[in-house]
Amino acid sequence: MSVVTVSPKYQVVIPKDVREKLRIRPGQKVEVFAVGNRVELVPVEPIQAFRGKFPDLPPLKREPDRL
Repeated sequence: MSVVTVSPKYQVVIPKDVREKLRIRPGQKVEVFAVGNRVELVPVEPIQAFRGKFPDLPPLKREPDRL
């Protein structure tokens, strides 16, 4: 487990081992959640990253009024 310090500007540095494990890059966005008494950071992936990840899903059927 890594411990970080909050700066006077409320900034933290994500440790290198965590950045590498989650493949976080400079400029990438992360979502921040308050869960109970802790803070969670979740990397935001572009929608294109999900292309092909779920090949077994059936195709979506459009409703008649949405053609």
